[in-house]
Amino acid sequence: MISTTVSPLVDMQKKVNDLWLSLLYPQLYDDIITANRSVYACCIAKPSSKLAEGKPQVTGLVLFKQFYPHGKLEVVFYLAGFPTESDTSARAIHIHQYGDLSDGCDSTGGHYNPWKVNHPKHPGDFGNFHPKGGNIQKFKQNLKATLFGPQTVLGRSVVIHEQEDDLGKGSNEGSLLHGNAGPRLACCVIGTWCHIS
Repeated sequence: MISTTVSPLVDMQKKVNDLWLSLLYPQLYDDIITANRSVYACCIAKPSSKLAEGKPQVTGLVLFKQFYPHGKLEVVFYLAGFPTESDTSARAIHIHQYGDLSDGCDSTGGHYNPWKVNHPKHPGDFGNFHPKGGNIQKFKQNLKATLFGPQTVLGRSVVIHEQEDDLGKGSNEGSLLHGNAGPRLACCVIGTWCHIS
């Protein structure tokens, strides 16, 4: 049970989420508000157009689900195209600030960081993933990012990096910004509807 001191904040958060959803996605808002149900989003990952020759050609889907208005975000990763050697290193995956792919994955900006905190506490820091047989198939839940309100990740990008994330434990400034995760292999824009051809 929520205490009476927290209840006004929860109610205020719901009102803000309702307003943002109704302004940005009016059709989605009508569907969700009347049924009080989950919102789904997806991202179709493709190799960066700036990818150097010989780098892995990563493709796949990143699927998002969150119960409206207070559920925690769940994400499923289905990615392929990684090297199949048994000693393949971990790969970092993050949400980046912009959904701009005009210059490949390089135009997605830095990590999405609305709270202005050091890495790895950004809402879209998904951590490291270990490919098996050239694939990543992983389910993550209780994530900090959200599909609702002013800090929504809708319209932002998911970036799959070449290297492992040092999780902010490196001894340089880059560690606190992006985890020294290296070049961007693949990316996609998070949207509320995916057409898979």
